[in-house]
Amino acid sequence: MAAVKSKETGHDRDSAGNELHRLLSSFNRKRLSPGLPTPSWRRDIDEMAALLRLEGEFLEAQRQAVRESASAAPVDPAGFTAWFESLKINGPGQGDPLFPWLAEKCSMEEMKWFLTQEVAGEAGFEDLTALTQVKLPTRAKLELARNYWDEMGRGNARGMHGPLLAMLANRLGLEPRDETTVWESLALANTMAGLAANRRYAYHAIGALGVIELTAPERAAATAAGLKRLGVPVDDRHYFDLHSVLDVKHSLAWNAEAIFPLVAANPNVAYAIAEGALIRLHCGARCFVRYRRELGC
Repeated sequence: MAAVKSKETGHDRDSAGNELHRLLSSFNRKRLSPGLPTPSWRRDIDEMAALLRLEGEFLEAQRQAVRESASAAPVDPAGFTAWFESLKINGPGQGDPLFPWLAEKCSMEEMKWFLTQEVAGEAGFEDLTALTQVKLPTRAKLELARNYWDEMGRGNARGMHGPLLAMLANRLGLEPRDETTVWESLALANTMAGLAANRRYAYHAIGALGVIELTAPERAAATAAGLKRLGVPVDDRHYFDLHSVLDVKHSLAWNAEAIFPLVAANPNVAYAIAEGALIRLHCGARCFVRYRRELGC
């Protein structure tokens, strides 16, 4: 297996993707981070308006790419939920050969490169859930609240999921930075932030977050197996061990308590939820293809 080496230069699509998604990544860090008033707030608003238009064009292009597939989803709640759950088997990126390879064959150097990309592309599930739940109907809102509470370690800082991943990154000496992250990983994070932060995409965010819970367990289990094979201590790999089990329960509850009642109350939201799910799966699939290209596997 050759050493990991970037292959971004000299490719028009990569150059355009790098420019766009590093710009949007910086924008998302700024708009989602707590701050204080400054004298330049008027200029900040003008700059944000331009970036919001850029983000909107990107998100609308992704919607257009999945619109035909999403329109095939049923709009009755039982039929739609069954369609949604089938994405675990036949959705974009499912069964990608990257993950058996991580579990069984990759070196520590290759695992670290993969995890660095994943950490850089992590948008923060708990924050995305908090943004998405605003003004949702009660039943769906309560399910997202339960999910959020689990992500927050049920009030125990040591059990918070985000810090568990950060601890693994720290133990392995990972240094995720925009300039060393492939654009596909940044695009995934920018997509999730854009869907959750803009209320016109609230139902898209429901679909995108729900499909993460649906499809993540097998990939988490494979990553955990690879870390175990490479001698990473059990406490350090707890993030992936946890998500290989807990997300199964989260997915069942999300589908039953958020997706089903939302579609039952308003069948028109089914297409938005479907688009969001497919957009997120396509983002993940692009990442897996790029990772395999970089890793030579």
